[in-house]
Amino acid sequence: MSVGAVKFLNTKDPEFINELRKRVNAYFKEKGISRYGNWKMVLKSIVMMSLFLVPYFLVLFSGWTSDWLMFALWIMMGIGLAGIGMSVMHDANHGSYSKNQKLNAIIGHVIFFIGGSSLTWKIQHNHLHHAYTNVYGADEDIESIKILRFSPHQKRSSIHRFQFIYAWFFYGLMTLSRYLIKDYDQLIHFKKLGLIENERKSFGTLFSRLVISKMVYTFLMLILPIIFSPIVWWQTVLFFLAMQFVTGFIFSIVFQPAHVMPDSKYPLPNKEGQIENNWGIHQLMTTTNFAPKSRIFSWFVGGLNFQIEHHLFPAISHVHYKKLSVLVKSTAQEYGLPYNLQPNFAMALWNHGKMLYMLGRPGYTANI
Repeated sequence: MSVGAVKFLNTKDPEFINELRKRVNAYFKEKGISRYGNWKMVLKSIVMMSLFLVPYFLVLFSGWTSDWLMFALWIMMGIGLAGIGMSVMHDANHGSYSKNQKLNAIIGHVIFFIGGSSLTWKIQHNHLHHAYTNVYGADEDIESIKILRFSPHQKRSSIHRFQFIYAWFFYGLMTLSRYLIKDYDQLIHFKKLGLIENERKSFGTLFSRLVISKMVYTFLMLILPIIFSPIVWWQTVLFFLAMQFVTGFIFSIVFQPAHVMPDSKYPLPNKEGQIENNWGIHQLMTTTNFAPKSRIFSWFVGGLNFQIEHHLFPAISHVHYKKLSVLVKSTAQEYGLPYNLQPNFAMALWNHGKMLYMLGRPGYTANI
C-alpha cells in the first residue's frame, strides 16, 4: 500500500475535532502559557541525562571491580536511556520540546545514546504511525517483525498462538535491533517510498552519516568501557546487551499497550484509498490511555500514558497532557465517542497480553 494514497474523510463528522481544537486553544490562551516545554521539562532532561551519564562515567573511571555493582550501573544506564527516549527525545522529535525548532532538532539527536537515528525514527513514528495509526500497510509500528502479529489484517502463522508468551522477550530487543539492523533497513525502505526527499541530502550522504554515527556509538558504548572497565571484556559486552534489553523492554511495554488492545480498532482504506472516518475520531478509536492518576509513572514515561492527547496534539509538549485530558475526555463524551482508558499500568499490560493472545488465535477478526 502506498502511504501517500491513504486519505481520511476529514469532511465527515468534523464537529468533534474542530470543537476540541477550539477548547484546547482557549485553554492555552486563558492560562497564558506556552504549548511547548517549560522549566519542568528542562529539569527532567537534566535528571534523565544524569541517570545515564553518571553510571556511564562510573563504569569508565570508578575502578570498581565488583561484577554485580558494574551490572547495576549498566542497568541504571538502561533505565536512564528509556527515560531520555520517552521524556526528552520524544518531545524534541515532535517539535514540542521548545518553540525553537533548531533546538528541537539538536535535542532530538539524543536518540544517538540509544543507538538510533532521529531521521528514521521521525519518519516511522511521526510521518507513518501518527498519520495512519493502526492502519495495516501504512503504520509500521504494527508491522515490526513477522514473529509478532499486532493486527488482525496481518497473515497469521502457527507460531503466533504463543506470542502472548514470547512477545515480552522480543520487546527487549527493540533498541538493539534498531542499533544493529533496523535503521539501515528503514533508510533504504524509506528511500524507495520517497520519504527522504525533503532532507535535501543525497541518499549516499544520509547512509554514510548513519554508518559513522553507529561506529561512534560503538566506540563510546562498547570499546571505551572494554578498555577502561576493570571487568573482563565479555562481561562488558553482556552488560551492554542487558542495558539495551532494559531500554527496549521499557519502551515497548509503554508504547504497545497504547494501540494493541482489545478496544483498539484496525480500519482499512476502501478501494479509493480512503479511511471512512475523520482523522480525529480515528485517533480515539485506535488509542488507549492508562494510569492517569499515577504522577511518578507519568513523569518517567514522558506523559505517554496519555496517548490519546498525544496523538490528537503531538505538537504540544507532554507536560500539558494531564490537564488537557480533562478537555479531551469531556468533549469525546459530549459527542458520544469512545475514550479508551485503563485505570492503571498493570491492567493495561494485562489487557495488552490478552490482545496478543486473541491475535494469535485462528479466525480472530474482531476490531476491524
